[in-house]
Amino acid sequence: MGKIIFYEDRNFGGRYYECMSDCSDLHSYFNRCNSCRVESGCWMIYERPNYMGYQYFLNRGEYPDYHRWMGFNDCIRSCRMIPMMRGSHRMRIYERMDFGGQMMELMDDCPNMMDRFRWSDCHSCHVMDGHWLFYEHPNYRGRMYYMRPGQYMRYNDWGAMNSRIGSIRRIMDY
Repeated sequence: MGKIIFYEDRNFGGRYYECMSDCSDLHSYFNRCNSCRVESGCWMIYERPNYMGYQYFLNRGEYPDYHRWMGFNDCIRSCRMIPMMRGSHRMRIYERMDFGGQMMELMDDCPNMMDRFRWSDCHSCHVMDGHWLFYEHPNYRGRMYYMRPGQYMRYNDWGAMNSRIGSIRRIMDY
């Protein structure tokens, strides 16, 4: 069971909302989010309703302002709890849409796609086991995308605007 608390003001002030499960639209609970506290579990928070827009990964801890989670603004409109996962991680990434072109299988973190695979465009993906984060730039920087088990036929299926992936990390932080 996870728990995250969203606060309208910085440093955990103002109106707040406690959440213990996925929520596709947080708008009715608060107008803005300037700080939050993750009491348990790992979470993805999203800039727009229905798990759209910029995504941010948060694990247990305190975030006294939105800059601490690398946010661009105080707008958080949905959140998703990442289920606790023990065991192996496995995913296949593809150079082309619809699982076409060259395929690479990952079972561990990849800090630099170009160095490891000699390509950094990922057009489709099949996550067999575990939960993962794609990052726009090498060394786990830039825009991130939460990848849970399933098939992603095109990069926009995981919310990306282009196929560039710089690094990939397993979610194992519990």
